[in-house]
This record gives sequence, C-alpha cells and structure tokens, in this order.
Amino acid sequence: MTEALGRAAPGKIGLLDAARTVAPPGFNRWLVPPCALAIHLCIGMAYGFSVFWLPLARAIGISEPVVCAGMSLADALTTTACDWRVSDLVWTYSIFFVVLGAAAALWGGWLERVGPRRAGVVAAFCWCGGMAIGAYGVAIHQLWLIWLGTGLIGGIGLGIGYISPVSTLIKWFPDRRGLATGMAIMGFGGGAMVGSPLADLLMRHFANDIQVGVWQTMLSLAAIYLVFMMAGAFGYRVPRPGWAPAAWHAPGSAGGGTGFHVHLRDAHRTPQFWLVWLVLLLNVSASIGIIGVASPMVQEIFGGRLIGSNVAFTAFDTAQKAAAAAVGAGFVGLISLFNIGGRPLWSSASDRLGRKTTFAIMTALGALLYGLVAPSLNGASLGLFVLVFCVLASMYGGGFATVPAYLADLFGTRYVGAIHGRLLSAWSLAGIVGPFIVSSMRDAAIAAGTPRDLIYPPIYQALAGLLLIAFVANLLIRPVDQRFHGLDEPPETLRGATAAINHDTVPALSGRTTMVIALCWAAVLAPITWGIVRTLEKVAVLMT
Repeated sequence: MTEALGRAAPGKIGLLDAARTVAPPGFNRWLVPPCALAIHLCIGMAYGFSVFWLPLARAIGISEPVVCAGMSLADALTTTACDWRVSDLVWTYSIFFVVLGAAAALWGGWLERVGPRRAGVVAAFCWCGGMAIGAYGVAIHQLWLIWLGTGLIGGIGLGIGYISPVSTLIKWFPDRRGLATGMAIMGFGGGAMVGSPLADLLMRHFANDIQVGVWQTMLSLAAIYLVFMMAGAFGYRVPRPGWAPAAWHAPGSAGGGTGFHVHLRDAHRTPQFWLVWLVLLLNVSASIGIIGVASPMVQEIFGGRLIGSNVAFTAFDTAQKAAAAAVGAGFVGLISLFNIGGRPLWSSASDRLGRKTTFAIMTALGALLYGLVAPSLNGASLGLFVLVFCVLASMYGGGFATVPAYLADLFGTRYVGAIHGRLLSAWSLAGIVGPFIVSSMRDAAIAAGTPRDLIYPPIYQALAGLLLIAFVANLLIRPVDQRFHGLDEPPETLRGATAAINHDTVPALSGRTTMVIALCWAAVLAPITWGIVRTLEKVAVLMT
C-alpha cells in the first residue's frame, strides 16, 4: 500500500515522488527544520496520551466510573456497559512504542527509496487516521478499536514519522549533524508539552453532563495534526546530488563527515551497529523507568516536606495528597523541559566534542549521579535532588538526539534513516526493560515493608550499573571496517532529477526572503512557546 501511494506513471514525476522534492539551486536549508518540527510536534503527542486515561475511565459513569467486578482484559475490549480501567487503557501507550520501533525498522529502507515527502504523507494519514478510528472507538465504547486505530495504525505513523525528519535533516546539515537531529527530535519530546494542555482545554470545552469530551477532542487533534503534518511533508526538500554547504569541505569535519556509505544490508553485520544499539538500549532503560514514576518518587521520598509539613507520605489525608500531587506534577513538568532542552543541547555539543566523547560524558556522568549523588540526597535537599534528575532527564533526551548523528558518522548518510529505524528496536525493548527494573524493585521493597523514602537508592544503583555498561560499550566503538564501505553516490531516484525539477515541476525557491523563513519558524515555535508557558505554570507549584 505504502509503495503504491503517490506512484507516478512511467516517465512522469508524481507529486509524492522523491525526485519532486529535490531542492533547486539557491534553496535555503533553514526552511527544512520547521517541516521536521511540524511532524515531530504532532506525533510527540504519543507521550501525552495519559491525559485521556482518567476521563476515559469514567466515560460511561461521567462523574464516577461504572465498575464491573471480575471484568477481564478480554471483556474490557468489547464491553459497552462497564467503564474501562486505567490498566486497560495504558496498553494503548505500550502498543504505540512497540509498533513505533517495528515500523521504523520495517519501513526505514522504503523511506530511503521513496523520499521524505511520501513517507511524511503516509505518516500523517496513519497517525491522524489512527486517532480518528480511536475517537470512533471511544464514541461507541469499543476498546479494541482504540488499540487498533490509535495504537497499531497510529504507531505505524509514529515510526515512519519519527525517522523521516531525522534522515532528511542529516543530509541538509552534514556540517552540523548533531544540531540537525537535535532540532528534529526536540519536537518529538515537546509534542506532549503542547498536546496535553491543548487536549485538556478541548475536553473541558466538549465535556457536559452526558459525555467527557474525549472523542471530540481526539477528532479535533487529528484534524489539527493532519494540517501540520501535511504542511511539513510537502515542505520537505532534499539536497540535489553533489550539494554541500558553503565553505564546508566534506570528510574530516569536526562533526565526523564521511565520504562513503555502508549499505543497509551490511549495517547490522558490523559490531558498531550492535554497540550503538546497546548504548541506546541501556541509556534509555536507565531513565525511562524513573521518568514513569517521577511524581510518586518525589512524593514518597520527601513526604510532607513538599507541602511544609512533617507528615509521612503514607499518612497524608485527602487534601495533603492533592497538594503533594500538584508538586509532583511540577516535578514531572520540569523533567519534561530538561528532556526537551537536552536534545538540541547535547546533540549540538557533539558537533564539537564528537559523538563518542559526548556519549562517554553522558553515560559516565549519569552513572555518577545515579550511583553516588542521588542516594546521598535521599530526603536531604529538594533543590539538589530536582537538579540531579533534571540533568539526568537532559541526557535521556540528549541520547535520542545524538544517536542519529552517531550513525551518520559511522555509516554515512545514504541509508541513515533506514539504519536509524532498525536501531529504534532498542527503544522498544528499553520501554520494557527500564520500567520492569524500576517497578519490580519498587514493588518488592514495598512488599518487604521498606519505608517509602528508602525504596529508591537501590534502584538508582541498579540504573547506574546499566550506564556503566553503556560507557564501556561506547568506548569499544571504532570506525566501520573499510570492506563495508561503498561510494557515497546519490540513489537512482534522484539521479538526473535536478534538471527536471528546475525546468518545470517546482518553482525556484531561491528568492525566498528571511520573512518567509521567520514565518515558517513562527508556525512551530508558537505552539512550543505556549506549551513551555503552560508547563512553567505547573513548575511554579514546585518552587513555592
């Protein structure tokens, strides 16, 4: 289906063909990052879907959930008389990220053949169409439709949409690969920061005495996201064969430029691929589990000190629980900001320091903070505790943003999108490993009667061990053996395309003014700014 979408008749350049996206001379590459951000901001809402769980858990009862005793997960899939449990709904979140990794691996090679525009269009229809199917499932109260639409079909859109901007920007910024990938992946981290408060506003608008407003909100978001993602997909351009930034001299730049490529079929045969895969797996595993329990963690460790009281967490009354939860939400919001900000920060730093050095710093510093600093701050200084976890969150995001540039340095840019797609299987596995380590150790400690404020130091030390292994794995990475190298030539789909594009299919863009570039950036920075402001409002609770 994806292969056929937008395919032109022989001898013609179709609207979605890769050749149609080749940039003419004079094209300004700074028009491309807003397109990447537009797509990543939309699919990044996957992180924010938890905003729907509590309203959906009372979709029938409206004010209170309609609870059916003995309802199994299989029963929940088709019931129309009982409200879903949050545990039933969160499977959607799990499906998202398992399918994301699988889709990125399966269709990464296809993306490199057909180009970013067609991939962006497919991603838009899958993500937004999946949300629309999920909205219908909410409207008729069928959980299986939410899993199928939002989870499975939407997850395919996530995978394809995640790798297409990264692949494109790396080709436009060979001199600043880290900056390029940081700009793109910052959008994915910021998607929930924008989408969650927007969804909350929409649900409040649509909710009334007979409905919670979720399906209307999901449809509204799907429509908004479709506009943004299609604009991003059609705004994509790829550099013409032989293009290079002014004053940049290919191989040997500080960012680790290459004059070769490693074919997709050979990448997984190299130890470098599996070492980077292991580094990503361990780096993500060490943080994703803790991020998932960030709010209860800070409440359990500091208890009443969060709200100016000496009461232990387990002795909170209803009002104290609400006040502490507000502080916990502020902590989560601050972590989110550092997760987002760390993406361009660490990836840009890698342009100067080198990818290997950057990952060495992140993994060593992370192991130090988890293994020694965080346990020593347990219940001590709230400010220092928050600072430590903000730095850790920045390195979590920074790892995601730096990995694509690392791959481009090692394997070249020709197949980097496809190789990155396969590498994301590490993310899918980390989404299981990290939460399993944290939740199983936490549950075992609670069952053993461990005081809540003493639960976490052993968990921190286990996570530090993961990062120490990642540190060693990163040190073992060497340049790929030359027997895997091929000449870095343009793919067949782009050869000879420049003349056709310049003559009759795409108007020259060389006359674009700085005003046009400013408007494109404003279109994506405005929602990000709004999201930051809303997040800072929550963070203010933590600071008071």
